[in-house]
Amino acid sequence: MSKILVIDDDNDMCLLLNRFLSRHGYEVIALNTGKAAIDWMKKNVPNLVLCDFRLEDTTGAELLQRVNEMHPEAPVIIITGYSDVKDAVEVMKMGAYDYVTKPLFPDEILLTIKKALSEDSSANFAHHPSTQTNNNGFASRPKVKQNGNEQYIVGESPEYTNIMKQVELVAPTNYSVIIYGESGCGKEAIAQQIHQKSKRAGKPFVAIDCGALSKELAGSELFGHEKGSFTGAMNQKTGSFEIANEGTIFLDEIANLSYDIQISLLRVVQERKMRRVGGTKDIELDVRIIIASNEKLWDAARTGKFREDLYHRFNEFSIEVPPLRERKQDVLLFAMHFLNQTNEELGKNVKGFSKDVQDILLNYVWYGNLRELRNVVKRATLLTDTPLIEVKSLPFEITNFHKLQFESPVNKNEQGSNAATKQAVSNSFENKLKTANLDAEYEVILDALKQSNFNKSKAAKLLNIDRKTLYNKMKQFKEFNIE
Repeated sequence: MSKILVIDDDNDMCLLLNRFLSRHGYEVIALNTGKAAIDWMKKNVPNLVLCDFRLEDTTGAELLQRVNEMHPEAPVIIITGYSDVKDAVEVMKMGAYDYVTKPLFPDEILLTIKKALSEDSSANFAHHPSTQTNNNGFASRPKVKQNGNEQYIVGESPEYTNIMKQVELVAPTNYSVIIYGESGCGKEAIAQQIHQKSKRAGKPFVAIDCGALSKELAGSELFGHEKGSFTGAMNQKTGSFEIANEGTIFLDEIANLSYDIQISLLRVVQERKMRRVGGTKDIELDVRIIIASNEKLWDAARTGKFREDLYHRFNEFSIEVPPLRERKQDVLLFAMHFLNQTNEELGKNVKGFSKDVQDILLNYVWYGNLRELRNVVKRATLLTDTPLIEVKSLPFEITNFHKLQFESPVNKNEQGSNAATKQAVSNSFENKLKTANLDAEYEVILDALKQSNFNKSKAAKLLNIDRKTLYNKMKQFKEFNIE
């Protein structure tokens, strides 16, 4: 029986998730604070961690880092409100498996958990010497993806067409390439395209998320190690550069590598050879290096965060990937791609998007870029029982984006300024709730939930009702299906 650790400071959410997941055969441990979760993990091993992005004593990002240190084999799924999607995407760059948005839907949560638990990310390495076990007896999840079978599509916007021209130009060479762009905008897809159009196509393509590498193990993951080279090195480990030999290695978010690792990387780039951690023998390498960053490496070099000599070694060719909001022509193309993927995954046959949904997708500002679009389409497909995805299947924050931007019940600059402001907000919600009809009541409850980052206890306080009353009202709206 898989053991799931749920961390949420909302007692009711913990109770609901515990009841729901237990019914589906999982052992659930529900805790309310990051400290309690860390204490529990010191003595126990979770198979999966489901964590709220905002906790009273810590953040999902900080807790993810601790999980990666203590139990790197356990996938972490972040629960977040749409106001935190951009931060959730950044947490995924740190190694989170995925994120789900509030309000939660049971099928979506269950599907994401099943996929995370069944997806053996080390399957390609099961018999490879790079696979090792940690002190808990689990096989550590490599932070690499070798020749993944993920399908990539090419955008049709002028911006993406220009990118593909650059790919065609640089792919046949052995130039190192820097790909710049926001998180989730498709930098790895560009790197895959370069590899597939190069003379190295058919050879290994190894993708490494440098943001997910712990400082202590980064050298071992990249360059491998010899048996006994440090505590816990029970076997020889082949590093990612060796695995990628004769092929391409993609280093995403490279600015996250420590200065010491940058020094070792400089030798690889200059001399095309490396040594495993604790080793004495040089290993010859023939690897093309493609790197990616969401910050300008020249700026990072000027501030001392990134070695200037390493930057110049890499800067043989660079590609800028604009965010999705600047290439609107690609939005519906990628949305259909994600819809087809989800149809296959769920065994459904949703044909497309209604005209209203298309307009909403085109006018929304995609803070999380393609990753956010994928998650929205996945959720909408799951909720759709008609030939086309309709507006009712989209998250409230997507359909009411512009309204929420300009008609927030509380001015963002005034939030938390003083007790009087907080009381005024509470009174405002209370008065609205008492006088509203059913449709307006729905809007008021959603506003309160948004103000409280979908924390039910805090939302009930804003509305000046108890949690039981809030849940009774929420049950009237099938959009709030969180059982």
